[in-house]
Amino acid sequence: MTHPTCGTAFVLGGARSGKSRFAEQLVADSGLERHYVATGRAWDEEMRQRIESHKTDRGPQWTTHEEPLELVARLSIIDRGGRAILVDCLTLWVTNLIMEERDMAAEFAALAAWLPKARARLVIVSNEVGLGIVPENRMARDFRDHAGRLHQMIAAEAADVYFIAAGLPLKMKG
Repeated sequence: MTHPTCGTAFVLGGARSGKSRFAEQLVADSGLERHYVATGRAWDEEMRQRIESHKTDRGPQWTTHEEPLELVARLSIIDRGGRAILVDCLTLWVTNLIMEERDMAAEFAALAAWLPKARARLVIVSNEVGLGIVPENRMARDFRDHAGRLHQMIAAEAADVYFIAAGLPLKMKG
């Protein structure tokens, strides 16, 4: 399968579905210089270990950028032709924005507006959280709703959209 070297690919799936591995392979297959934008924060020791394990697993061929909040600003700085940038993941970014009480609509609109301007090949990963039961508390429902709105905006801008389940990709767009 050939993969484009420009445009945006959006990769959705559940936890441990294989979406990050699939996204990393899209970047590797592009043959471009690899950049990884990590949006997660190490709130506890388990998360710190998880982050370090992911860095080690990716290996030295990746340049890692940790950016929990200012995603568009970071992408603007590292965006260049000849690069592939993997953003992993949008739902962690949404969590960070909620915790910092950011203007979700403005942040989402800024990212969606920036995507068509990118010169690098972008691969964006996110957790699909809207397929389960309705959450029992308001914060969880707000999170699910924010993620769903953001996913629709990113999917509209993306050239390719994949849904990953059990390690198997389903191409939904492109």
